[in-house]
Amino acid sequence: MILVIGPLYSGKRAFACRLLQCEEQELSRYAVWDVQERAAKTENLEFLADELARWSIVIATEIGGGVVPTDPAERAAREAAGRLNCLLSQRADTVVRVFYGLPLVLKGSLSQ
Repeated sequence: MILVIGPLYSGKRAFACRLLQCEEQELSRYAVWDVQERAAKTENLEFLADELARWSIVIATEIGGGVVPTDPAERAAREAAGRLNCLLSQRADTVVRVFYGLPLVLKGSLSQ
């Protein structure tokens, strides 16, 4: 599995499409995204990480930077998203951070 992480609107899906050589309409066949939203709704992050790791590509938005929310539920959701990214990073063969459309390989390799 390849984990693609990065801030909102940084080009993560476009990068995944280039990597898979597919159109954005086809991306849902190979990839899952917005997984940080699922983290906030689950009680078992390990199970969720195992389930997501079955996909070829998992795309996660980094939500840990910036101002810490005052709302306890928002803080808990942010914590869950960060923990899920840690679990996914451990399971991934390759981890790529996309920032301003530029991919940076943090783990593994993109060569086949």
